[in-house]
Amino acid sequence: MHVGIDLGRTKIALICLDGEGQTLIEARESTPEDYATSIRTMANMVAQTESTLGHSCTIGVGTPGARSAKTGLMKNAGMFNDHALHQDIQEAIGRPIAMSNDANCFALSEATDGAGAGFDVVFGVIIGTGVGGGLVVHGRPLVGANAIAGEWGHNPLPWSDDDERPGLACFCGKRGCIETFLSGPAITADHRERTGENLETQEIATSNSPQAIETMQRYQHRLARALASVINIVDPDVIILGGGLSNIDQLYENVANLWTGFVTSDQIETRLLRAKFGDTSGVRGAAWLGKSTG
Repeated sequence: MHVGIDLGRTKIALICLDGEGQTLIEARESTPEDYATSIRTMANMVAQTESTLGHSCTIGVGTPGARSAKTGLMKNAGMFNDHALHQDIQEAIGRPIAMSNDANCFALSEATDGAGAGFDVVFGVIIGTGVGGGLVVHGRPLVGANAIAGEWGHNPLPWSDDDERPGLACFCGKRGCIETFLSGPAITADHRERTGENLETQEIATSNSPQAIETMQRYQHRLARALASVINIVDPDVIILGGGLSNIDQLYENVANLWTGFVTSDQIETRLLRAKFGDTSGVRGAAWLGKSTG
């Protein structure tokens, strides 16, 4: 049996899968406000799960941010920053675990038994409050020498128009990052700047007003350009969208048509698909990640 933990900034989700991917147990707790209690909470959740099952399981953990290849400490992970999270979880649980970025876990889930099953190269995209990505090649997450493989959100928006430069400031310290154009807050900010209307993302995406349609057309064109740059470098078989914005149907209808003008190929086989497992893909991917420790 395989236990996956999705360690989020506001919640800790756990799932236990059997070898066929069937869900046996699910649990959820609010993320405690301090680091040490968070570690104990994860260990207690695992102990309760294994007590219910009557035997031990493999353990995988998906995290925000990433573990620094240089120091082994967490970075870009909120209150988990500058902690030896991998080591601390292992010590609390009492055995080896596997750990990776939550976007990598999302991509692994969809590549294993989700929308990307059967494809050799899967690029998983999370578009919501932020923009992240993970890359799976032949069933294995590609982490990279610097633990940043797939992190497309902090590259500049490619083929930018004059009115898109220099772009908004990003929390990473640069301007014009893809995340500042493609996140959920970016859609609402773009629409507000152009129209003065303060609408939520879903309202904009479903509105038939000319102003909302124009906002979504700009968004789709930007998403197409950004994904085209990924195709030009990685050339994945499939790109799978997850996160809150992945529920916008028109993305699947339009973006793949729009990226044809930017992909350096006379024929484009890459498919754009919606995540099969939705919000549970991250925690499922953590479970499949943990399988490697069994």
